[in-house]
Amino acid sequence: MNFFEKYNYTPADTDRKVEAVKAKVADWCNKAVWKDALGMIDLTSLTVSDTPTKIAAMTKKVNDFNNLYPQYPRPASICVYPNLAKSVADARYSKEIHITAVGGGFPASQTFASVKIAECVAAVKDGADEIDIVLAHNSFCDGRLEDAAKEISDIKKAITSVNPSAHLKVILETGALGSDENIATASFLAIEAGADFIKTSTGKTSPAATPEAAYVMCECIKAYYDATGIKIGFKPAGGISSKEDASLYYGIVDTVLGREWLNKQLFRFGASRMANNLLSALEGTEVKYY
Repeated sequence: MNFFEKYNYTPADTDRKVEAVKAKVADWCNKAVWKDALGMIDLTSLTVSDTPTKIAAMTKKVNDFNNLYPQYPRPASICVYPNLAKSVADARYSKEIHITAVGGGFPASQTFASVKIAECVAAVKDGADEIDIVLAHNSFCDGRLEDAAKEISDIKKAITSVNPSAHLKVILETGALGSDENIATASFLAIEAGADFIKTSTGKTSPAATPEAAYVMCECIKAYYDATGIKIGFKPAGGISSKEDASLYYGIVDTVLGREWLNKQLFRFGASRMANNLLSALEGTEVKYY
């Protein structure tokens, strides 16, 4: 799989490119960007103590958000474990709020392919609109790229057979990939295999999201778009919580992909704390709504 030749792309000078974005990050440190970012969040709860009652209460907060803050957008989706997708589906008032379920043996992707498929399908049957899976590192890092791609393709076919509009996000777990070249290879592999989004991290390993990984991933999305005319989404996640984080990743997407990607259809943040931090920045006082 010679993706670099196929898409005329090889990662280079990533540190310098990220520093250039950081040097002008003030362009994106403003309330208009923070308001946009608020509506791009996959509001996430992935803890051992999650329960149907807890997730229903979280969903109610999203339902009721505009009663208190009509001037701001609600999160794009609520992200939960697959067995809790139904709790969101039963509690949400509007299908405009998507349900994201992590699946496929999240966060390590270390289980049987048949189990991964069954779990993702079950989540979609329970109402999930979007499935986030982790790249099979046990295949990818072993050099079995075709096996890693097949898992993605098989899961995409399975979930869309249940809901043709179901979206698949593939988490690369970039901190474990070791090089920009591996991140780029994983990006192209996931995209070609059927990913609607590529995502940096699970937030369960270190390092999680980094601006450098994000930049390479966005360059791959751009190279793929230039070659095919197909737009793939991007989701940074893992350790992203502050208004400064939102501004920096927003700036990377704006710089590499342009304004056409600055919407919730193509750009998401995986976050749990960022929503309150953005609200606090917008309101000029500490807000602990979520």
